[in-house]
Amino acid sequence: MIVEKEVISLEETQKLAHQLAELLEPQDTITLEGDLGAGKTTFTQALAKGLGISRTVNSPTFTIMKQYEGRLPFNHLDVYRLADSNEDLGWDEIFYGDAVTVVEWAHLIEEYLPDERLAIEIYRIDDNKRKFVLKPIGKRYERLCKELFK
Repeated sequence: MIVEKEVISLEETQKLAHQLAELLEPQDTITLEGDLGAGKTTFTQALAKGLGISRTVNSPTFTIMKQYEGRLPFNHLDVYRLADSNEDLGWDEIFYGDAVTVVEWAHLIEEYLPDERLAIEIYRIDDNKRKFVLKPIGKRYERLCKELFK
């Protein structure tokens, strides 16, 4: 099951992220892929807001991970700088704790990712338009996508 959704504005991106946030539970993992400027961090910021996080959420490019408190704890990882690295950041604690985790550039740590997750690819069509391709991996995420797009 693959779901594609085009959005034509920042507001539609934020709405999609907020709707997803309402369905998230502890230990949920979302991976984000897309070129620079596709909207990974923008989507993550809206998701965090949907989780009730009031702090400013920005890309943890240099710190690898930032953690926030909201309705659920929230881990935001940008693993771009881990390319060609075997760095173990305590993956089990990150992915199997109480938090929702979003990983940008997730393909770089594929071997550490949970077997089940929601993989999202974001494609920039123009300044405002984006195409989201959601690939649920596992029954939990298939149900989540069905609920999100009912």
